[in-house]
Amino acid sequence: MKRSVAILLLMVLLVAAVSSVAAQDKVLPLPKVSVEVGKATKPEEVATTLQILFIMTILSLAPAILILTTAFTRIIVVFHFLKQAMGTQQVPPAQILVGLAMFLTFFVMAPTWNKVNQDALQPYLSNKITFQEAYDKGVGPLREFMFRQTREEDLALFVSMAKIDKPKNHDDVPTYVVIPAFAISELRIGFQIGFILFIPFLIIDMVVSSILMSMGMMMLPPMLVSLPFKILLFIMVDGWRLIVGSVVNSFQ
Repeated sequence: MKRSVAILLLMVLLVAAVSSVAAQDKVLPLPKVSVEVGKATKPEEVATTLQILFIMTILSLAPAILILTTAFTRIIVVFHFLKQAMGTQQVPPAQILVGLAMFLTFFVMAPTWNKVNQDALQPYLSNKITFQEAYDKGVGPLREFMFRQTREEDLALFVSMAKIDKPKNHDDVPTYVVIPAFAISELRIGFQIGFILFIPFLIIDMVVSSILMSMGMMMLPPMLVSLPFKILLFIMVDGWRLIVGSVVNSFQ
């Protein structure tokens, strides 16, 4: 008992000594960040301010732009349908599927983004072209990618709803018309692939359910029995390789 009391007193003394030493030390200066709103005296300052505001707006909308103008939508929809078809509600976790979908999106979009970097970003950073020229050259490869994946019916739908003149070629279609048409086309293809994924797993569920009913095991959940067989089937056919390969090749 005396030994524990002595240890406790020693710890209290150490804490008090450290506190006193810390109080005697000088306070380290911390960096200060301030934002100032003032008057612009030159037109160049106004243009620079507008460019900064535009860039901040683009960064705030970056997640939506990444989702709706790239291959991410189709990939994540297919992964969601696969998870539902197999019946594994928590495996793999949503974070893993989103991360895999992101890296597959980078893989699919790499040629497009490389072209944007070479034609628009690097010349703009080198002060060889203006911001407007960089935007025009940068959005071109992205529009080309979206046009390749967009159905004519979906594009015609948004052209008619936008109430613009009938475009003669892709250059006449505004970007704000291309993006929603591309998004619903991606959703349609993702649902089609998801329907095909459901078929083999649905057959397994029906077979297992019929066998259990014929054996009189009505109280045993069919999903509980069919889940190991669905996982076994997925492993035997090397499911991840087939699904990832099929989804990536669908963008060719």
